[in-house]
Amino acid sequence: MKDGKKITASREESTSYMNQTLPMRESFDLIQRDLMIGERMASFYFINGLNKDDDMLKLMDALLKIKKEDMPAGILQFMEMAIPYTEVELIEDFDQVLKNLFSGVTCLFVDGYEGAIAIDCRTYPARSVEEPDKDKSLRGSRDGFVETVVSNTAMIRRRIRSEHLVMEMQEVGDSSRTDIAICYMKDRVNKEILCDLRQKVLSIRTDDLRMNQQSLAECLMKRKWYNPFPKFKFTERPDTAAACLFEGKVVLLVDNSPSAMILPTSILDVIEEANDYYFPTLTRVYLKSARGLISFLTIFLTPVFLLLMQNLNWLPKMFAFVAVKDMINIPLIFQLLILEIAIDGLRLAALNTPSMLSTPLSVIAGLVMGEFSVKSGWFNSEVMLYMAFVAVANYTQPNFELGYALKFMRLQLLILTALFNWIGFLIGCIVVVCSICFNKTLSGWSYLHIRLN
Repeated sequence: MKDGKKITASREESTSYMNQTLPMRESFDLIQRDLMIGERMASFYFINGLNKDDDMLKLMDALLKIKKEDMPAGILQFMEMAIPYTEVELIEDFDQVLKNLFSGVTCLFVDGYEGAIAIDCRTYPARSVEEPDKDKSLRGSRDGFVETVVSNTAMIRRRIRSEHLVMEMQEVGDSSRTDIAICYMKDRVNKEILCDLRQKVLSIRTDDLRMNQQSLAECLMKRKWYNPFPKFKFTERPDTAAACLFEGKVVLLVDNSPSAMILPTSILDVIEEANDYYFPTLTRVYLKSARGLISFLTIFLTPVFLLLMQNLNWLPKMFAFVAVKDMINIPLIFQLLILEIAIDGLRLAALNTPSMLSTPLSVIAGLVMGEFSVKSGWFNSEVMLYMAFVAVANYTQPNFELGYALKFMRLQLLILTALFNWIGFLIGCIVVVCSICFNKTLSGWSYLHIRLN
């Protein structure tokens, strides 16, 4: 496909090349439409379902009315005089024709004209703009990104009416040819980071981005398997993306993905959510501090509880009530690990449960997991209480990856504490601190980097 073959003035040669390259007979959605324009043969190539039928009908109607004596000598004059449409471009090689065709652009070959005319009357199947389920806000706008990159850039442009807002379009993937928009404010962005990011995007050598945004993230930065903390911040809200652009950050939009990738980022950016932009400073600081405290507790609550139960003499008398009162039939470490897996099982079951059944099944699961599991002797009520807090506290994090990163840190703390007592707990704490402090983002900055604007 990337041979760079030039388009000649012969329509027969152009259509012959196109029909040999494309599976016209096998694929029902690849359409070739031949018609006479000014007593010259012409051929339209387009993909069924990706163009606007009304616009195509009006365009063909205008072209069929052209007479022989009205046909200009050059293709540029033909584009100016004969095609009543706004987005029209001249293409000189077949590689660009195929790229535009597969993107939904209609391509026109006219006998006697050297080149192809790309008419961008495409439309993509897309869902309506609505508020994201995961990234909700108590105040502010109720729109969210969709799977079409042009619609997403339009929602950002609507909020930032500035000549400094730049949206560069790049293409990644030899087969998928996925469109990627690099958005930034040229008067605020860090030029070094922007150049480095642009170079990394252009240097990606892959056949496809099969999982869109996640595939792009893996191509940009190879993840270290032993460090689960996220390298990027994602949002499905255009107002959050616009706010980050004003802060000098770079936003990546990937076609077919309903979220934006924001970088550079730090752990303070990751735990940030949309509500932080809509509340006064004092309220915003309190909410961020509360999320930070809860995140801290999700990591250390159950490991500290396990450590104290292994060393009851460390427990102050005023906190003696936290000790397990009932008989321990199953070691506490196994209770905690079983509940960790059980909670994830319930979460996965909730994702795959029909919405009409989710509420009754949640009630049944809560009763079985809560009351009967304690009465049966499998779990102690104190363990159930602390694991219930951890399960609910995970949902205070707007970032899904960060929630599981905290979970993995908690699991390694539990296992090390159970195996080596306080020495294991200390080693686990060092691992947690090192995982955060030595985690590098795409920009090369530390995960704890704070940028002051």
